[in-house]
Amino acid sequence: MNSIYHITQRVKWENAKLVGNYRADSLNSEGFIHCSTRSQLTKTANKFFKNQTGLVLLYIDESKVKAEIKYESADNDLFPHIYGELNLDAISQVIDLEPDIEGLFNFPI
Repeated sequence: MNSIYHITQRVKWENAKLVGNYRADSLNSEGFIHCSTRSQLTKTANKFFKNQTGLVLLYIDESKVKAEIKYESADNDLFPHIYGELNLDAISQVIDLEPDIEGLFNFPI
């Protein structure tokens, strides 16, 4: 399984389970859902989510995503973007994501 990852607020994940699919705010504002590869995860989390609590990390099986996934350039790297709603059966795991005492996130690579 080839996984990509998405960080979101726990409340948004709970809502997605009720409605049957996941829509990030960026889908409306930018046209896609931001994701990261495993090697990009720590940098993404600390750049955009520092000091935030109540987050979850979605493990997404790329092969099960129904919407188109494009790898696009940002910050001198190629990031996976999902162009549409994320079908819940593509999510293989959800874990709570809490920062350390300094507000940072660390992921074993």
